[in-house]
Amino acid sequence: MTEQFDLITIGGGSGGLAAAQRAAEYGAKVALIEPAPLGGTCVNVGCVPKKITFNAASLAHALDDARDYGFDLVVKGHDWAGFVAKRSAYVQRLNGIYERNLAKKGIAHIAARARFTGPHTVEAGGRVLSGRHIVVATGGRPSVPQIPGRELGYVSDDFFGLTTRPQRVAIVGSGYIAVEFGGALRALGSEVTLLARHDSVLRHFDEYLQQGLLRALAEDGIRFVGHATPSALARGKDGLELSTADGRSHGPFDAVFWAIGREPCTADLDLTAAGVLTDAQGFVTTDGFQVTNVPHIYAVGDVTGRDALTPVAIAAGRRTADRVFGGMAGRHLDYANIPTVIFSHPPIGTCGLSEAVARERFGAAVKVYTAEFVPLYNGITDHKPKTRMKLVTAGAEGKVLGCHIIGPGADEMLQGFAVAIRMGATKRDFDDTVAIHPTASEELVTMR
Repeated sequence: MTEQFDLITIGGGSGGLAAAQRAAEYGAKVALIEPAPLGGTCVNVGCVPKKITFNAASLAHALDDARDYGFDLVVKGHDWAGFVAKRSAYVQRLNGIYERNLAKKGIAHIAARARFTGPHTVEAGGRVLSGRHIVVATGGRPSVPQIPGRELGYVSDDFFGLTTRPQRVAIVGSGYIAVEFGGALRALGSEVTLLARHDSVLRHFDEYLQQGLLRALAEDGIRFVGHATPSALARGKDGLELSTADGRSHGPFDAVFWAIGREPCTADLDLTAAGVLTDAQGFVTTDGFQVTNVPHIYAVGDVTGRDALTPVAIAAGRRTADRVFGGMAGRHLDYANIPTVIFSHPPIGTCGLSEAVARERFGAAVKVYTAEFVPLYNGITDHKPKTRMKLVTAGAEGKVLGCHIIGPGADEMLQGFAVAIRMGATKRDFDDTVAIHPTASEELVTMR
């Protein structure tokens, strides 16, 4: 027998949960299909456990600084296994909260894999469901290089299951995951080598941030190897040996992590049965309203290949439900000026256009303001890291097009400035805002 629903959401991650719960609040009859623990990448093997690990690494840095603040400390090490157990318990608690929230809202949760059997029908766990509307929110998974010995390496999902911390670590990649894992492992005592295809990290971010992070990585003792494309991974007598396309050999390592990108989880959905199109990489193609080429089927989150960030998936899911079930015609997510943070050490916050992109669009009308300084916190520490900030503006009014920060607190201070940028703030608006002293963020309203 076919079960009838107003909305079927395939995927129980951030986007799927957001769409399902918002639709249910409007009175829709909703089914959510997810075989894995609820919460998706973010809760289980992404943002949440990553931020907890970032916190642990930040405490390690703080313990080093404590002596300069007069504390006589004896640190006996870090209990990695105990830390992992507590982190896992917290994640499991969140899984349960999501489960209970679905039940409270009357959402049918089907813990099975889904596949389309037609434009309106889905099969999952032996059940056949029909939906007036369907949201695809199956997310993504880590990519692995197609090289000999690739199975000897870990991906980001594996990181959170490690019960012992590897001492000699290689991380292949230069994006969010690579620099975040590298910084955390180094702070907690590992020897870290970061290998990238090009000569920098975070290459889609403003160059000012890239330079600042490369300097910070070096100061923390992380070895950066550029122009290193992996060609093979093998187990030697002293550990793993990584070969690169230029003939170099790197190692030995106790662990190698692949952090070279992510790919969509669409292969098992049988999208062709519903007539849904994907691009060459398998990402579901959508318009500005998250609608696929099939009018009643939508896609949100990482499976679309657009701004793979948890808050983006949530916003897209909620706005889709608002429009489809809440009567908010025209409601959709504006992908411009989306703020993001990289939990490297130190953290990075960025919103809007990089200087390079701004100059491509606006040419000579672009004016840039920068600041570089040692934060007050480090005024009395032996370690003197530098915070970097940049504002990118354009036009006669000096509209702020981009805000870029690397330094302690960047993750927390960016949110408010992102609101200002979205509202169209100008450099004069920043200048006319009274500074909060003494803080690092005041530099953003005092630049000249």
